[in-house]
Amino acid sequence: MTGRTTTTAASTARGWAGILLRRGLQIVALALIVGTLCFAMARSLPGDMATRIAAGRYGYDLVSNAAASAVRGELGLDRPVWQALLSWWGDIARLDLGTSFVSGDPVWNEIAHQLGATVDLSVAALLIAMALGLPLGIWSGLHPGGRVDRTAAALAVLLRATPPFLLAVLLMLAVAVHLGMLPVAGDAHAGSLLLPALTLGLGLAAGLARVAGAAMRQAAASPSLVFARAKGLTDRQALWRHGLPQAALPVVAYLGVQSVFLVEGAVVVETLFAWPGIGHALVHAVFGRDVPMVQGAALCMGLLFVMFNLLVDAACVAIDPRRRTDASA
Repeated sequence: MTGRTTTTAASTARGWAGILLRRGLQIVALALIVGTLCFAMARSLPGDMATRIAAGRYGYDLVSNAAASAVRGELGLDRPVWQALLSWWGDIARLDLGTSFVSGDPVWNEIAHQLGATVDLSVAALLIAMALGLPLGIWSGLHPGGRVDRTAAALAVLLRATPPFLLAVLLMLAVAVHLGMLPVAGDAHAGSLLLPALTLGLGLAAGLARVAGAAMRQAAASPSLVFARAKGLTDRQALWRHGLPQAALPVVAYLGVQSVFLVEGAVVVETLFAWPGIGHALVHAVFGRDVPMVQGAALCMGLLFVMFNLLVDAACVAIDPRRRTDASA
């Protein structure tokens, strides 16, 4: 028994090491690729970069050629592109995202506040999706072809086909403008988080309900559930002990794939609702040609995606012990 326990622990440790190694390599590659692409795109935008940065600092009415020239010399915008890129790579190697061209504050300091707002929004959207999608999916899976199953399928198609910006506008008009129940935008009110979270969470709940329903149908027909009923377990006991754990794995895997939906949707939703998160900051940084903020915000959003997938990998390993061996292979 002791030898078997030791072997299981070693297999688990190798599984976690394999997962962490893969995600660590992804983070390094992500930092280089995302940062370089953001640098190239920001430098290739039309118009004078120094003038746009000066406008972001002093306002468009106070921008002059002298102010733009001063900004160009201060920030080294007249340097060759390859020198600026190598300088940024060196900063990344020192875990330094640089200083904002517009505010003059360290990028890390600005992102630290914005990251918390984006994480709050993502977690709230995920909780809404699970609260709505999982019960609906489980009921549909246990009663295939019923009224709830058909209604869930229609809602899933409708919500998944609706772009986030359109859903956001509809929620603004219905809940905030006509009913006056919640604020339209901003973060000053206690309920300001609900509308943007609903915008992200409803689309995710629609797909989650379909995946959970298909997983429950497959689990209900599995031999383990049939055998559990043959042993004398009630339907509820068999479902709780055998059906739900089997259905959990595809559901968790789906959430990992859809984490990119949360990261991408944050840019649109935060901008529409003026939510002070990473996506909102990224849009403003692009308009202001604030290259360090663009690079830092895009890199942070990419790291959020990697972290979501790391949590999903951890959950899948905890649910299915067979993945521990696959991860260490």
